[in-house]
Amino acid sequence: MNHERSRALYDRALSVTPGGVNSSVRATMPHPFFIERGDGGHVIDADGNRYVDWAMGYGPLLYGHDAPEPVEAAIQSTVSEGPMYGAPTEIEVEHAEFVARHVPSVEQIRFVNSGTEATVSAVRLARGYTGRDKIVVMQGGYHGAQESTLVEGAAGDASPSTAGIPEEFAQHTLPIPFNDPEAAHEVFEEHGDDIAGVLVEPILANKGIVEPVDGYHETLRDLCDDHGSLLVFDEVITGFRVGGLQCAQGKFGVTPDVTTFGKIVGGGFPVGAIGGKAEIIEQFTPSGNVFQSGTFSGHPVTMAAGHEYLKYAAKHDVYEHVNDLGQQLRDGIRDICEDQAPEYTVVGTDSLFKTVFTRDGKRPKNGADVARAATERWERVFWQEMKDRGIFLTANQFESQFVSYAHTVEDVEETLDAYAESI
Repeated sequence: MNHERSRALYDRALSVTPGGVNSSVRATMPHPFFIERGDGGHVIDADGNRYVDWAMGYGPLLYGHDAPEPVEAAIQSTVSEGPMYGAPTEIEVEHAEFVARHVPSVEQIRFVNSGTEATVSAVRLARGYTGRDKIVVMQGGYHGAQESTLVEGAAGDASPSTAGIPEEFAQHTLPIPFNDPEAAHEVFEEHGDDIAGVLVEPILANKGIVEPVDGYHETLRDLCDDHGSLLVFDEVITGFRVGGLQCAQGKFGVTPDVTTFGKIVGGGFPVGAIGGKAEIIEQFTPSGNVFQSGTFSGHPVTMAAGHEYLKYAAKHDVYEHVNDLGQQLRDGIRDICEDQAPEYTVVGTDSLFKTVFTRDGKRPKNGADVARAATERWERVFWQEMKDRGIFLTANQFESQFVSYAHTVEDVEETLDAYAESI
């Protein structure tokens, strides 16, 4: 493949953008390929190379790069009426009503502009509602670029995981291993009266896809109930992808107090949201005392896109299609690994899939298990091999990969052929 134009664009980007990218995960070796346009389940780069796209914008593109006609029509008509107003619109009410009808935990919802903004606001809400400071998080979980959760270490011995965060901030965050009920009980025994909430992804989807063991989320639910803490599900990635319109909480049968959303709920446009019990969400200003506001929140174009996205899924076989292709991919990759690399583990559910380069063939139970895998091989060798064969995967070992409604059986077969040659 020729990448001359991407290389030239990267050289230009380096002079005006840190690292040449606007999001760290886009930095790949030796340089990123720059996308010119999308086409269904594919992307075409600046040099004209075509790839089967399993990154799908890191999750938002449930329909690929060509949204169904009702979605496109809603976007175009909304844009033609004006970009935004700084005042409420009917479409944000309709979108909120749709989400509240389908997601078990949601009675009210506040729309914001990113998944990070949603989780920042959810943490502030939990603290304001309970009058407590400490937040329990999962080691290996990811909740956006926010000070309260960019930590490493263990409960009682946490420190910031990045420069720029005061050490004191980490004192209020209690990281525990995912899928470890004993650790959850211990942190509540020691800090229960100070814990405002537990912030957890239903599935660790930024750490190689780690699913919960049976009963784990029920344990967190019970502990929060016993200690007056809030259970907060971060469904920025899993929302409206795992479990269909009921999200992962519907699939697992555990209802949190608060849920954060992003990605699909905005139909491919910048979005975030915080939903939950009315008595909790009403603590946001102006009805309560927890400040939350944003110029672009409830942006009419985003609301129109997200609303039509979900309406279309409610009326068509969208989840049946993407979940079936996801299963075909996982089964096919598993067969390849069993033959060529039995130490590797295929993970995922619904329309999420990933191969973790484990060293013992055991399914990861937490973030540490994934971190012990041959993570460097993904980016330095495997990702490059797949790219050269026209397959666009997420650029590191930890990010999920996503099936879209635009993908086909032929895309799956092409991808499996590339896996067999690259593993």
